[in-house]
Amino acid sequence: MSDLDQLTQSLARNLKRWRGERGFTLDALAARAGVSRGMIIQIEQARTNPSVGTTVKLADALGVSITTLLDYEQGSHVRLVPESQAVRMWSTEAGSSTTLLVGTEARGPLELWSWRLMPGEGSASDPHPEGTVELLHVTAGVLTLVVDGEEHSVPAGTSATFEAHHPHVYRNDGAEPTELTMAVSIPPVR
Repeated sequence: MSDLDQLTQSLARNLKRWRGERGFTLDALAARAGVSRGMIIQIEQARTNPSVGTTVKLADALGVSITTLLDYEQGSHVRLVPESQAVRMWSTEAGSSTTLLVGTEARGPLELWSWRLMPGEGSASDPHPEGTVELLHVTAGVLTLVVDGEEHSVPAGTSATFEAHHPHVYRNDGAEPTELTMAVSIPPVR
């Protein structure tokens, strides 16, 4: 499958998913986005590659980022973002900079945590409420992240995000301390 085919399939799958999650009919999304109902049908059936402008209109109408609509990932509850894929937003000649490490579409309360795990130690967590998302960035050592029984090695400089309604464990299986910063987004009470 070519990159273009994969992108077309991802957009079709994600557009249907987010339209369903928002409870929008085809007509409602068309009206919100200023895109024809026919175009949305073609996109959801993976029969066309819309312009960037059309994709932006649809993302805005759904309240998600373009990245979310075009995300190739499917099936995995965990997304790792290596340091090389982090997005430098701006920098100055003097050395100031900002870098977007990882993002998610979660809403609701947000917590920021600093963790330090010594070699051989870990912490297990029961599943959080459906819709809870955790984002983390490892700054030292290597974190072993276990989500729903699947282990992921997250070295320093790497970021990760996962749906935290699955059982999960943070472990340091290495010989040096592991340090990370973590944000937890909890869904609002309905």
